[in-house]
Amino acid sequence: MASTPAHSTLAALKGKIPLIGLTGGIGSGKSLVAKRLAELGATVIDSDQIAHDITTPHGAAIAPIQTRFGSELLAADGSLDRPKMRNLVFKDPSALKSLEAITHPLIHAETARQASVAHKNGALYLVFMVPLLVESGTWSKLIDHLLVVDCPEELQIARVMQRSNLERSQIEQIMSKQASREDRLAAADTILLNDGDLDTLIPQIDALHQLIIKNGFKPGNSA
Repeated sequence: MASTPAHSTLAALKGKIPLIGLTGGIGSGKSLVAKRLAELGATVIDSDQIAHDITTPHGAAIAPIQTRFGSELLAADGSLDRPKMRNLVFKDPSALKSLEAITHPLIHAETARQASVAHKNGALYLVFMVPLLVESGTWSKLIDHLLVVDCPEELQIARVMQRSNLERSQIEQIMSKQASREDRLAAADTILLNDGDLDTLIPQIDALHQLIIKNGFKPGNSA
């Protein structure tokens, strides 16, 4: 895949500031980990938040989405109707490709912009929270270290059902589009096990933070 300007920008940061990728399946606890790392001094760049921002009313992706899919995929306030789009892309792979062709370049560009600004402002290190990081095939070349938040799949499902209105079948459908648990674990440089409460998760996050500070760009490569 040819390098995009956004990828070139991120590649130029390698060796200048630690670049940490953060991923995990739905309901694994990525946001909890990101929040704690931010409290410890990391700059977190959340691709999901960027995706949400560009699909709010008058967001950068709205006009091309309306052109490609029609006004019926927009909510009354002019934002993306996410439930309708979710149903469409699960049923129609070509719709998913079209949506990604619109949103991915915008997400990558904003990610690169935020990373550049954070570096110029003296960020301690950067954490890129990307749900489909392993699946992308490109992020592994851009980051220094891959952090995977892990928990049993049944626990993922239970957590998502508790926090959302999604049914089990819908959650399983989402999970089927993500990398398998085994593939994520195989790709990880560091695994944070989140199968308990915050009292067991926080010490793992704090230890990882210290490794990043101590060992620089490859926290998992030395003690």
